[in-house]
Amino acid sequence: LSQALVKEEIAAKEYLENLNKELALRTNVDTEAAWAYASNINDENEKKRNENAAELAKFLKEIAADTQKFNWRSYQSEDIKRQFKFLTKLGYAALSESDYKELLETLSSMESNYAKVKVCDFKDAKKCDLALEPEIEEIITKSRNPEELKYYWREFYDKAGTAVRPQFEKYIELNTKAAHLNNFTSGAEVWLDEYEDPTFEKQLEAIFAEIRPLYEQVHGYVRYRLRQHYGNEVVSEKGPLPMHLLGNMWAQQWSDIADIVSPFPDKPLVDVSAEMIKQGYNPLKMFQMGDDFFTSMNLTKLPKDFWDKSIIEKPTDGRDLICHASAWDFYLQDDVRIKQCTTVTQSQFFTVHHELGHIQYFLQYQHLPFVYRTGANPGFHEAVGDVLSLSVSTPKHLEKVGLLKNYKQDEEQRINNLFLTALDKIVFLPFAFTMDKYRWSLFRGEVDKSKWNCAFWKLREEYSGIEPPVVRTEKDFDAPAKYHVSADVEYLRYLVSFIIQFQFYKSACIKAGQYDPKNPELPLDNCDIYGSAAAGKAFQNMLSMGASKPWPDALQAFNGERTMTGKAIAEYFEPLRVWLEAENKKNKVPIGWTASDSK
Repeated sequence: LSQALVKEEIAAKEYLENLNKELALRTNVDTEAAWAYASNINDENEKKRNENAAELAKFLKEIAADTQKFNWRSYQSEDIKRQFKFLTKLGYAALSESDYKELLETLSSMESNYAKVKVCDFKDAKKCDLALEPEIEEIITKSRNPEELKYYWREFYDKAGTAVRPQFEKYIELNTKAAHLNNFTSGAEVWLDEYEDPTFEKQLEAIFAEIRPLYEQVHGYVRYRLRQHYGNEVVSEKGPLPMHLLGNMWAQQWSDIADIVSPFPDKPLVDVSAEMIKQGYNPLKMFQMGDDFFTSMNLTKLPKDFWDKSIIEKPTDGRDLICHASAWDFYLQDDVRIKQCTTVTQSQFFTVHHELGHIQYFLQYQHLPFVYRTGANPGFHEAVGDVLSLSVSTPKHLEKVGLLKNYKQDEEQRINNLFLTALDKIVFLPFAFTMDKYRWSLFRGEVDKSKWNCAFWKLREEYSGIEPPVVRTEKDFDAPAKYHVSADVEYLRYLVSFIIQFQFYKSACIKAGQYDPKNPELPLDNCDIYGSAAAGKAFQNMLSMGASKPWPDALQAFNGERTMTGKAIAEYFEPLRVWLEAENKKNKVPIGWTASDSK
């Protein structure tokens, strides 16, 4: 037997080599069709996309059946066993042909609904062509009129969420069916399986519990400052925060209201949006600067195809498209693209780096077999560009590139900056956790259908301490008003990313000689890794592994660690935590929140 097995393993190796090439080519065709649809939503493109997806699913099913003739679980090579294991994961392709077709139609119906939402102007009922990007987002971030904000909130949630309730029910049903066909108890376990660690959910709960007290301090302080700004009628002393006042449609990051909640209002806020416009920045320049950051660290330059094929500005020809920023790998050599309706703002500048992080990952692992051309886990893929954004957002870097002028960093200014970062990075954690806690509970059948909407707001209240501006009932259905829920994108990746990016950043800063815990002149929150070949090398070591090894091996290749921890993010925000706790105590600011009375 062992002689025969050795022989079979040699044949299996060759089988995999050919199969990986074939899979890359077929996935490329499928991705082209998906790209054509996402950048121009019409019936013909949708039909082509769905046909291509069905074609690929059929092929994957054939392969899964094919692999059963190999005794791969008994092979010697860990690598060959890992490749086979990946090939047996069928996902939705496990569904019958008719179920798969129905699932595709359900998903494209939700995603195109989200992309096509248009609402009427609050001030002019006859003007009804406002899209989320850019019009509604601009109002949500800039308006300080509670009635106007409430109006856009309701309009958007009704159209982006409630409208797709029937499709969402069908999606949950088919997702569950596919999970069972893949021998998982539910879709929640399918998603969690990507992290290759049965204790993963528990680990995240523990890390989240460590960071939660800091979130509660930020939350309490923001509520206290919003009361000063809007008055006690609009914001209660101890209740959840009215989410329409937080500068973001989903209240997932609150940095856009920094101007009214900043700890030291007399000190300038680091927001270079106006300066970018003044200096004639455009989307192209923003992407060129992102490219320059990667190459300064000796990482890979963006290839010609990227510039030729990407869509980095919203087309003006009136077509519908998915504006939600995304990075795409076409599984050939150097065919990588971004689709983003870029606007010239500081936060979009960070988004550019985030998306370019995905692209760098694609380029670093493109030499690997197809099954390994993905992140060590979904969170790693999201974290890469964010590490650079943390660096780009420092006063040190913004001064270097001439966007920040006459700036003096003192202790008050430092607290302002840390608070600004916390409004994005700390505030996001409970939001991200609830996006998947909610969907897990539906996948696992833990919530009765008659309580689906209520369960969503209960979770958002329990974890984030926020509430909708108007009473919601079971006649409403609000979760799909978030893009990733309508588009069936797992969200735990972002929670993992926001924790682990600080681990990466801290190590990169030490490697770059930019952070020394013993030297107050080199704090973590003003570390710029631009131009550091040492930090670049660490990235290359990790990114070039793709998914060829479990993620602790990839983390180890980066910095020698093997576990995800909340230590680095806590270290980064420690000066803010100390200041906030003292400040909240001094002002007798209530911490935590009572239950929402009406929502």
